[in-house]
Amino acid sequence: MHFTFGSPWFLLLLLLIPCFFWCRKQNRIFYFSKPEWIGKEHTFYTPETWFKILIFTLMVTALARPLVYESRDTHHKKGRDLILALDASGSMAQSGFDADDRFKTKYETTLTLAEAFTKTRYDDNMGVVIFGTFAYTASPLTYDLDALGYLLGMTTVGIAGESTAIGDAIIQSLRTLAFGEAKHKAVILLTDGYHNAGRTSPKTAVEAAKQAGVRIYTIGIGSKRDFDAPLLETIAKETGAKSYSAKSAEALKAVFAQINTLEPSPIRSENYLHQKLLIFLPLLLVLGGLALWMLRDMKERT
Repeated sequence: MHFTFGSPWFLLLLLLIPCFFWCRKQNRIFYFSKPEWIGKEHTFYTPETWFKILIFTLMVTALARPLVYESRDTHHKKGRDLILALDASGSMAQSGFDADDRFKTKYETTLTLAEAFTKTRYDDNMGVVIFGTFAYTASPLTYDLDALGYLLGMTTVGIAGESTAIGDAIIQSLRTLAFGEAKHKAVILLTDGYHNAGRTSPKTAVEAAKQAGVRIYTIGIGSKRDFDAPLLETIAKETGAKSYSAKSAEALKAVFAQINTLEPSPIRSENYLHQKLLIFLPLLLVLGGLALWMLRDMKERT
């Protein structure tokens, strides 16, 4: 438990305490026939002065909001290092994938759902690899999910060529993951075509992923005749992950939701502050002191 003041600047009012001794009231004239009968009493020693100081101090203390608090910092849990490997080949320019917007291309729909997925990942260290004829890292691993979404939005169909290099996409994802330090690493590879380009075969890339302990979740876009379903299933199985197919935007949204449960992101760590105000204690003392003072005055008058 710790003690502090919620509004400590009010304590500056305590600098006015010397006024109880030095700021005298206006002098009033009294006439006595025998001045020697009047005793001399310095205001510094009068109980009334000290009582006023006590009441003033308690009121200032109440204004400063005294409180006790207990601070608890949950242990920061590191998330996963996670790569989105998105196919940006020419076939992703096809429309009709989203029933709500038939003019939207498969790639545009994929970007929208991918951005929504990243926003739920909390403390994950995420990156993006775009592939077509070749593969490149569009975003390195980052905790800045807003920046990640911005970089995703800057990619377009054909930016990496018209073909599909799945092997290169996996290798580039592994290179990007190499900069992360998380215990769990995974790749979500999304494509709507067949491997037909690149320098690395999918088999070689999968072996590298297995050695690095990286799971690769594969998602085929469109009907199963549009993409190499057996290859995607093999990639996922060999790396200890799962393979999915999505014929529509709604199905792709459900796939992302399922992957979200299989690769959960830890709850963001926070500082919890439990505090208890003590303002009522000085206020009660002030009220009690004023009540006693009033009773004293009443007795003196009677």
